[in-house]
Amino acid sequence: MSMNYSGYLKLDQLLSLQAPVTEKPEHDEMLFIIVHQVYELWFKQMLHEFDHIRVLLERNDTPRALHTLKRVLTILKIQVAQLDILETMTPLEFLSFRERLESASGLESYQFRELEFALGIKRASHLDIFEKGTPIRDRLEARFRAPGLWDVFLSYLAREGYAIPQEVLERDYTQPNPTSPDVQRALIDIYHNNPAIAQLNERLVDLDEGFQEWRYRHVKMTERTIGMKVGSGGTTGVAYLVSTLFKPAFPDLWAIRADL
Repeated sequence: MSMNYSGYLKLDQLLSLQAPVTEKPEHDEMLFIIVHQVYELWFKQMLHEFDHIRVLLERNDTPRALHTLKRVLTILKIQVAQLDILETMTPLEFLSFRERLESASGLESYQFRELEFALGIKRASHLDIFEKGTPIRDRLEARFRAPGLWDVFLSYLAREGYAIPQEVLERDYTQPNPTSPDVQRALIDIYHNNPAIAQLNERLVDLDEGFQEWRYRHVKMTERTIGMKVGSGGTTGVAYLVSTLFKPAFPDLWAIRADL
């Protein structure tokens, strides 16, 4: 039998995965499930693209790295737009099925934690959500220990001839991205003298800003839906989400803005 559209995309399996848990399914539970499943698919694609960007930077392939970063930024815009769809659900409509989620929480999205680790947003406590010895925990620990996108970018800059300190290149990758006056001087030099790599700098700023924008919109969507109630899984809800805002993944790129 030849391949067809449905078979290639495995539509029978895909469309069977939206299974409301309420005994009498609430109308808006389907929307909630689909939006979050789509998020996970986009997370998978972004991780795929980040791994590709790593390879391109290791090859010093600047044009294709720029192209792939543009794709990631476009995906981020779609992810922000999906929150507009969730916001069509009123608080009462969400409450009609919220208790059925029990302890399930977005904190348990291991792909989102992988994205944070890939960007260098690393907290060992985020590993504790996942059981030791499981394939998911092993996968997260590998990403946690690996150099993030910023580390790969700095190694790329070093190969391009910029004076990136060895202690920065060989740092402990399990820690958040540090700031470095030497790195900042190199970045300023790039902005003034190397337009091609300066574009990479700006795409990374766009990525950092886009991720922060998604966090902010997620906070406001959550506040709009549940107010200051306790979050799913027993978190402090909006208060916890607010604590994650305005913390750049690539602080050196923000620190130099006034010096350009």
